[in-house]
Amino acid sequence: MEAQHIELVSPPPPDAEVSTFDVVGPVCESADFLGKDRELPTPAKGAGLVVHDAGAYCMSMASTYNLKMRPPEYWVDNGSLVKIRHGETFEDLLKFFDGL
Repeated sequence: MEAQHIELVSPPPPDAEVSTFDVVGPVCESADFLGKDRELPTPAKGAGLVVHDAGAYCMSMASTYNLKMRPPEYWVDNGSLVKIRHGETFEDLLKFFDGL
């Protein structure tokens, strides 16, 4: 299932070219898409995307599949981003094996 609402974190410049993109996650399998054929302003390198209703990419379904650490979580409050959970580090994962 694809996310219904995908947008850039920061407003694009007024002259940003609109292009068609396939939006995928950082550890997608070959058939996993967050959005296919989405028209979006071309983002600047390193720009973030907000993916509303991301299904398995939300924290409720997150895992450390392929040793990909869980990302930080943000809450959008009246147009402002508020960090509500820190991203995990590899050291966080190793703590589960202390004493083994």
